[in-house]
Parts: sequence; structure tokens; C-alpha cells
Amino acid sequence: MKIKLIDIPKITNTKGNIGVIENDTIPFDVKRVYYLFDVPSGAKRGGHAHKKLKQILIAISGSFDVVLKDGKKKEVVTLNRPDKGLLIENNIWRELENFSSGAVCLVLASEVYDEEDYIRSFKEYKTFVSNEL
Repeated sequence: MKIKLIDIPKITNTKGNIGVIENDTIPFDVKRVYYLFDVPSGAKRGGHAHKKLKQILIAISGSFDVVLKDGKKKEVVTLNRPDKGLLIENNIWRELENFSSGAVCLVLASEVYDEEDYIRSFKEYKTFVSNEL
């Protein structure tokens, strides 16, 4: 599956740590940054795939699970550390769930928002990835 946990460099200090993301930290130029917060208990986010966009998800605060599917396999990754990012390549279905209270998910995206890049139906996604193989 085209996913990978990456280390976010940190500067450790007794007054608090600093996470640093620079051009050489991630494998793409960041064209959009957004974050999810105040997600209600039991709510799910995501539920889509991207045709070309790549993302890195970081649990800035709290924790959540990322359910990933590539049409053949399913994998669940728990994010709960602000110095770890989950790189999700294109053509991977993702759902975010089990948000802890106060969780914040930071997303770094390789492209600006483009509705045409989204696949929002899992049935359509399975057809799309089978055609890509």
C-alpha cells in the first residue's frame, strides 16, 4: 500500500518541543494546509480517495485512526504523536475515525482543492483502481 510513516524533525527544549517541517522533510511541495478539529464523538471524516493529490496527516493534538484501503488490502494506522506524519499517496481510500477529545489533524496537501480530483464513492473507487492496474 502506498503509505508511509515519516518522522517530523523536532527541536527538544525543556520549555516545550518544536516540530519543524521544511522542504526536505516531505516528498512534495505543499500547496494547501488545513486542519480538522472539534470532531464530534463517533464522527468519521474522509471517506474518499484522490486521483493525484498526496497528503501528510499529523495528529497535532490527541489521537485518531486512519483506515486505508487500496482496493485489495485494508490497514488501520493510529496517529497520536505530533512528530509522526502519515504520507498517503494518491489512489488510496481513507477514512478518519475514533477521534479523541480535543484531537487536531493537520493535513499537508500536494495540490490545491479540486473537486474533480476526489473519488467520493467506494464503489467508484474500486472501479477506478481496477482500471489503473
